[in-house]
Amino acid sequence: MSTPVLDLRGVAFAYPDGHQALFGVNLHVHPGERVALLGPNGAGKTTLVLHLNGILRAGAGSVTVSGLAVGSDTMLEIRRRVGVIFQDPDDQLFMPSVRDDVAFGPANLGLSKDEIAERVEAALRAVGMLDFADRPPHHLSFGQRRRVAVATVLAMRPEVLVLDEPSSNLDPAARRELAEVLTGLGVTMLMVTHDLPYALQLCERAVILSGGVIVADAPTVELLADQELMAAHRLELPFGFDPVVAARSLRARP
Repeated sequence: MSTPVLDLRGVAFAYPDGHQALFGVNLHVHPGERVALLGPNGAGKTTLVLHLNGILRAGAGSVTVSGLAVGSDTMLEIRRRVGVIFQDPDDQLFMPSVRDDVAFGPANLGLSKDEIAERVEAALRAVGMLDFADRPPHHLSFGQRRRVAVATVLAMRPEVLVLDEPSSNLDPAARRELAEVLTGLGVTMLMVTHDLPYALQLCERAVILSGGVIVADAPTVELLADQELMAAHRLELPFGFDPVVAARSLRARP
């Protein structure tokens, strides 16, 4: 088995007010996997994600990224390896043009102008936004801004993408376009989502975090089809959605 890209062992965390958010979480994500992180509100999902690039530091246990432990002396490299894409793209887009936004991270790595330009072009091409490089981000639709936010992270050449509710506030066309982008990237992903059909579409594996612990880890279709498990952790599929039928349909697509 390959070295996990993300390796959490016994991660526990309590906030300063004494609230214990994580209780000994173990999670391993291997190269090329796309894993959905599911769970009810208050389960600890955001707290867990903030450990992956060192925004929060575990009170107990360890977090490593491709064998490199998260720590004060490794923070810059960890944040290059782990690209976090926030729920609101406007949290990541602040420059006058799309090109400037995507170039911002590579420029801070001290790369040459030619290397920065190459990375910007490759990242925008990967998300289908190269033709919008000179547009101000605030002139784009919400779905386009989300794809540009993905490009800002891709330009850093991360080893794993962590996506926070990537389908939220997207219309059906933008939702489909983003799914096509993400499935075409070929990069390791951890996707935090309440959109269970989207989890099934994009991720073959899913884990459920509930009450600060991992309570299930299995193929996504198996978890979503387990009605008792879903009900126990306040996870509900859209009315009439059958994950087994949907998975069969996904497998039948060319």
